[in-house]
Amino acid sequence: MSTRPGSQPLGDGLGPPGRAAGLPPPAERGATVIPERVVARIAGQAARTAQTRRAPIPPDRGKPDAPSVSAAIRTGSVRLHLDMDLPYPIDIPHVCEGIQHDIAEQVAQLTGLEVGAVGLTVRRLMTAAGPGRGRVQ
Repeated sequence: MSTRPGSQPLGDGLGPPGRAAGLPPPAERGATVIPERVVARIAGQAARTAQTRRAPIPPDRGKPDAPSVSAAIRTGSVRLHLDMDLPYPIDIPHVCEGIQHDIAEQVAQLTGLEVGAVGLTVRRLMTAAGPGRGRVQ
């Protein structure tokens, strides 16, 4: 095995692989803290992606409002709550369950936090716009 000039092969006695020279072990360095507002923004983007995938709102129904999201982090676990618009007709319980799963998976993957719960409130159901539909007369 050849190495580049000036580089050292692995196993040269400088410490365990992956450990930077001169740094204390990872457990002694501290922790990465992700603010709740950052987790909420990540969850909001995950909600938009999940909605596009599982319950897209057709263009004739207008543009949905962005999901509103809150996050509460406690000891490495996060609880999320979202309010969002969904199209109608749709299988609301099935779609909401899928959206909640997608959001939990994405937030856990991107933040490393355990997602304890994802509460989802349907803010409004967007029906097809047309003569006499969705309008108060």
